[in-house]
Amino acid sequence: MEEKDINININYKEYNSACNLPDNYKNLLEKAIEATKSSYAPYSGFNVGAAVLMGNGEIVTGSNQENAASPSGLCAERVALFAAHHNYPSSPVKAIAIVGSQNGILTSTLTYPCAACIQVMVESQKRGGAPIAVIVGSAGKIQVMESVDALVPFSFSSF
Repeated sequence: MEEKDINININYKEYNSACNLPDNYKNLLEKAIEATKSSYAPYSGFNVGAAVLMGNGEIVTGSNQENAASPSGLCAERVALFAAHHNYPSSPVKAIAIVGSQNGILTSTLTYPCAACIQVMVESQKRGGAPIAVIVGSAGKIQVMESVDALVPFSFSSF
């Protein structure tokens, strides 16, 4: 077999202000920012908030919850997604917004989800049968991906 170069392109939109976001994404991002206030992060000092928009219009939030018995804590994205699926099991996830803060101030860099959270997002997307938009915000910019696939083009989803 001959060697072949293959490229993967990732498309996303970037905004320099939440003011320029569509209203539903702006609202979701605001809910994620608000969720950072309920974060329990005494070890890292890094507060993460997530907000999930459900197909029925409901918004479910979550924040990271650390624990001295690491890795017993849980990331904001998984807290929000698990709560969303528990409370609205028949409603698909439409979008998730994620932000990080320290000392009550949004970080200047984007806070992307970890691999475990991305895999849960992949499963949520598969479960709902439609793409989940991912909004990642910071004090400096916001990125919007129209599908979790932009974060992980080779996901563990073949079973």
